[in-house]
Amino acid sequence: MVDKIRQWLQTRFPDALIREVNFREEQSFYIKPESLLSVCQALIDDPELDVRYLADITSCDWLGFESVMGGRFEVVYNLCSFRHKYRFFLKVMLPAENPVVASLTPIWNGANWMEREVWDMMGIKFTGHPDLTKILTPDELEGYPLRKDYPLTYEVPQFNWNKDQPPEVIK
Repeated sequence: MVDKIRQWLQTRFPDALIREVNFREEQSFYIKPESLLSVCQALIDDPELDVRYLADITSCDWLGFESVMGGRFEVVYNLCSFRHKYRFFLKVMLPAENPVVASLTPIWNGANWMEREVWDMMGIKFTGHPDLTKILTPDELEGYPLRKDYPLTYEVPQFNWNKDQPPEVIK
């Protein structure tokens, strides 16, 4: 199946494929961010590949390794073809300044909350998303907690013995 997807990408989107990586029998295809929406739509529409399931969207912060990875933020799309019993990853690299990629909600409704989580925790914006609002963190929280440059703090938990004292935040 990996050869079929590779050939399909090289034929249908020759300028989109940047590189591919096989790590522990898991295949990843790095594509240009501007091609993401059209590649995913074509994956669904192609009856031979039959890639219809978006299992997950996650991201990674490569702070300090931008030049090696080709960008600071990596957005990972876990895609499956049930017919072929095959799973692979589409990945896009985004710059540190203004990390933006197209939303996949027009294709998969299930992308909605996954993209909101990536936005909330990493600050990656998904253009065209119907409701890109926080989903996990409080509204008053500033910044994106999963970024490597997010300041780490520690708050003393409240118990019976210190419940009348204001919470102590250690920076």
